[in-house]
Amino acid sequence: MATTTKTAASAAAAAPAAKDTITASRAYMEVVSVDEETGEVTEKSRFKYLPGHPKQIRADLKAGVFNVGGDRVLGKTISFIPVALRIFSDNILNMGRKVWAELFFVDETGAVCAVLFHGYSVENLQKLNAGLFYDDLNLTDVVLTVTPIKKQTEKDGKPATYFIADFSYVAADPAEVQARQEFAEDFDLYRDETLTGTEDRRITAGYRTPEGYQLPEQRAAKQLPASTTAEAAAVTQ
Repeated sequence: MATTTKTAASAAAAAPAAKDTITASRAYMEVVSVDEETGEVTEKSRFKYLPGHPKQIRADLKAGVFNVGGDRVLGKTISFIPVALRIFSDNILNMGRKVWAELFFVDETGAVCAVLFHGYSVENLQKLNAGLFYDDLNLTDVVLTVTPIKKQTEKDGKPATYFIADFSYVAADPAEVQARQEFAEDFDLYRDETLTGTEDRRITAGYRTPEGYQLPEQRAAKQLPASTTAEAAAVTQ
């Protein structure tokens, strides 16, 4: 959504400025137009995000590929600058309690995305994070490249193949890092489906839920008729 920034009257009276010479109010914003008469600046975000519903990128570590929502295959590797992240232990998506890494990033279309990893993949990410610490860097300062690495094991006496995510990095463009950090300051970055209220948070950066956030089932309960909620309360007593 485009926003308008009003300039001072003195600025409006000055010679009209080309939009290319005006700096946006935030690093993730871009100037769309400048009104030559009033000096008003219209700008919009370079990033698209529906709060609580980022674009879902799936790491299919059975096939060793990444896809969008379980459908369109993106390829065997992805690279991105993390906008926000958390490493935590929880029972999410009906998969039992595991250690997870949830990373948020902006794809090439400007959409805010989220991707999940668990198991040995998370261990690899934590090892990389420790190395970054001694280089005076954070996970949100670099371009991460994630590559599934094939492993073999034996199941029921037969060889079986699976993949774990390997992480590497290069330093990111400081201007793009700033844009993402300012976006994380201005927006609550989270995913509804992976929140339970029972997590054990280990590492976090940029991740935040809205003040007074309620889980989806809590919101649904509020929308039920009073008679229904009363009956449910009676059953549990």
